[in-house]
Amino acid sequence: MLILAYESSCDESSVALLEDGGIAALQTVTQSVHQPFGGVVPELAGRSHLELLDRLTVKSLHQAERSLDGVDLVCATVGPGLVGSLLVGSNYARGLCLALEKPFRAIHHVEAHLWSAELEHGPLPLPFLVLLVSGGHTQTVLVRDLRDYDILGTTLDDALGEAYDKVGKLLGLDFPAGAEVDRLARDGDSRKFVLTRPALDRSTDFSFSGLKTAVLYTLRDHPSVTRENQAADILAAFQESALSSVMKKVRNVAEATRPRAMVAAGGVAAKSRLRSLLTSLATSLDIPAIFPRPSYCMDNAAMIGYLAWKLEQAGLPLEDASVRPRWPLDALTTEIATS
Repeated sequence: MLILAYESSCDESSVALLEDGGIAALQTVTQSVHQPFGGVVPELAGRSHLELLDRLTVKSLHQAERSLDGVDLVCATVGPGLVGSLLVGSNYARGLCLALEKPFRAIHHVEAHLWSAELEHGPLPLPFLVLLVSGGHTQTVLVRDLRDYDILGTTLDDALGEAYDKVGKLLGLDFPAGAEVDRLARDGDSRKFVLTRPALDRSTDFSFSGLKTAVLYTLRDHPSVTRENQAADILAAFQESALSSVMKKVRNVAEATRPRAMVAAGGVAAKSRLRSLLTSLATSLDIPAIFPRPSYCMDNAAMIGYLAWKLEQAGLPLEDASVRPRWPLDALTTEIATS
């Protein structure tokens, strides 16, 4: 089965071709138009998807040495995400379906992240625990099987990726700042600045707004700290504080559920320090830590197509294709259970 997949939920424009669950082509562009504004501008994101998707489709077909005539199924992200961006991608995909007389499968963006590690590592041992960390989500999810998910913890305020970007902005780093924060923090001394360690308790939920405020107050009290002077130290302190809290929450959940593997997914899962700490935690629990490659951590159409293939293999019916900017993962599992 040849699947043509589209991802356009935020500021990544991505097209992929998958054949029998394997990646035949992947083309992803992270939009640079948002950098001057310090965050994603929804109107500009939608316009950029409109400009990019046709070009990326042609490139993907060329890379895979396939034609549209050979496509068996077209799929696209329909939620959650920015409504304009979702409409551009899903309507483009559905237009192709009408022209090709092929079926369309609507895909839940977060659900696709849960299975993204299988793109490279193959079927994972069930149940596995996913730490989903991105600019919009911070959750721990126990994956028992396809469409059988338990959300065990979520953020009460900022997502972890959002906290990285906001702290980076305080120090004058370009948006998105997460990768640069991770890089600079490697050379910093986390002991130079004392920051609050958020939510170090037995609860399973996350909170990062207080830590972000602590960085703001520290910069106010130490005006000599700039991007060129001591930035690495305060970023190292921020990252250690944030990730120590994350690892505490993940340990709480893992000890209660005893998964057979631990998986990180989402854009922040590409961060080197998070991978190191999660590997150490998994080793202490005597289970493997599994990570998608960085290009599969970011929003990408390969994971969208792979989930579509899994749903097809399981014989699950096609869902409502309406765009849903807000679409909680637990709502998806409830819909399947009651359908």
